[in-house]
Amino acid sequence: MNSKRNYSIGFDVGSTTVKAVMIDTDKDEIIWSDYQRHDTKQPEKSLELLKKMESDLGLQDVTGIRCFITGSGGSNIGKHIGGKFVQEVNAVSLAVEKLYPATHSVIELGGQDAKIIIFKPDEETGKKKKIPSMNDKCAGGTGAVIDKINAKLKIPSDELCNMGYYDLRLHPVAGKCGVFAETDINGLQKSGVPADQLMASLFESIIQQNISVLTRGHTLMPEVLLLGGPNCYIRGMKECWQYNIPKIWEERKVKLPAGYCS
Repeated sequence: MNSKRNYSIGFDVGSTTVKAVMIDTDKDEIIWSDYQRHDTKQPEKSLELLKKMESDLGLQDVTGIRCFITGSGGSNIGKHIGGKFVQEVNAVSLAVEKLYPATHSVIELGGQDAKIIIFKPDEETGKKKKIPSMNDKCAGGTGAVIDKINAKLKIPSDELCNMGYYDLRLHPVAGKCGVFAETDINGLQKSGVPADQLMASLFESIIQQNISVLTRGHTLMPEVLLLGGPNCYIRGMKECWQYNIPKIWEERKVKLPAGYCS
């Protein structure tokens, strides 16, 4: 591989996973990517992915390659690999504006944080202004809650990803705090509630928590983009958002774009 071409590395060191991409900036395309859990070993997994990137692409000279790094561990690890740190809300916003320009709302659920970004058109300039909101003080309403409860229920990961939301009975589960949610799930499990209903109820509590807290009174306007591991890989999470967001539009009499089907 000719490392004299213009390449850039995008690196996201999150609370539970590390994501990396190599981009051919001349062609503006991704030529390598990987996504792995780090099991609390952020530096070790970051080094592993960088070495794998070099090996897979046959890189001999990396001195001219630029690296941009984000995520909860990005600022510390970036110092050691020469990466320029980009705050994660800015990183998400830049990517969405470039790749999904029609988006007006972003919902990202990470391992231990959650963020909602609303892009609101400025009537004077015509440009979109960002209204970000992030929950990074408590893991309630994030993927960590799903991980912890799933560890108790011992549901295989592939089965969890295929668990649904529609046509399942929902039970009250606290969404504000992961400990409270776990307590509710434990009680429901002891009373004989099946696992699919438990997880659907958990999805509902997580989504209601994020809608009530992170929107800060704003309305999620179409198009809405779902990001983050739970939203991308768990079918029931996506179905729960798809059910609940249109209900808000109906209640608030949001006029949907022509041809848009909720």
